[in-house]
Amino acid sequence: MPRYAAFLRAVNVGGRVVKMDELRAVFEAAGLSAVETFIASGNVVFESRARADTLEAKLETALALRLGYEVATFIRTGAEVVAIAAHQPFDPKRRAEAHSIHVGLLDRPLDPAARRTLAALESPTDEFETRGRELWWLLRRGVSESKITNSLLERRLGTRLTFRNRNTMDRMAAKYFGQR
Repeated sequence: MPRYAAFLRAVNVGGRVVKMDELRAVFEAAGLSAVETFIASGNVVFESRARADTLEAKLETALALRLGYEVATFIRTGAEVVAIAAHQPFDPKRRAEAHSIHVGLLDRPLDPAARRTLAALESPTDEFETRGRELWWLLRRGVSESKITNSLLERRLGTRLTFRNRNTMDRMAAKYFGQR
């Protein structure tokens, strides 16, 4: 059975605390199997015969009913998680000098206008690269020192997204999808 990863926006941040057993229960009640959470920040791995595009809407509805607020949900197949982990954005020197690199999961690829907007947001602190439905954010300082936020990017780019640290994506690919 196909294995997927769900990345949930705004879980266990901003006062929205969700216990991982409650999160697993929502996914199991939605008919998904082999449900596991990965760190307490809205990462859920599961199996389903359903297609990813139908799962996002189904899970968003189930989460809103259970939690009482909207939870943007981004589903990636195992192969997509492996491809995200394998991708090496930015040149090696910039990666080595980075404070951190984050992966933004988008609900759709950016159109040319959104790509231009993103390029205009780059600064000495923040650099971006996109590929498909992912956006890589290289930070030369900590997130708290950047003027960029998830909400700002959603407004400016006209799309929903959620970020994960690159290390989280690498660890998930290795643990759940066999990427070494």
